[in-house]
Amino acid sequence: MARIVGVDLPREKCISVALTYIYGIGSTTSKKILAEAQIEETVRVKNLTEEEVSKIRQTIESQDIQTEGDLRKERAMNVRRLMDIGCYRGQRHKRGMPVRGQRTHTNARTWKGPRPSKALRKKKS
Repeated sequence: MARIVGVDLPREKCISVALTYIYGIGSTTSKKILAEAQIEETVRVKNLTEEEVSKIRQTIESQDIQTEGDLRKERAMNVRRLMDIGCYRGQRHKRGMPVRGQRTHTNARTWKGPRPSKALRKKKS
């Protein structure tokens, strides 16, 4: 089992896809890491040697890619800062509303919750 940056990678997946299970690494970054480590993208995780896994670890560390806990902490701190200064985006985060200008008159069901049943809607009218 390959364990990189505290994440167990799925054994049956290609390494290029399996690396995307690490928070902060997408498909493009994954391919760059594998190219630098000189590892084939189509190799399955279960077929990797310990030497190849250590190469991947070293490559991630050498590229200063923020992953997992550090990245989660930084993003949480960014949102907390917005809330503390009381800007518009921070207020939207506090209320759990859409932050990036989406309409809320219709849609925004994640924020509003599920639609009331038809019977309740008719009673109110």
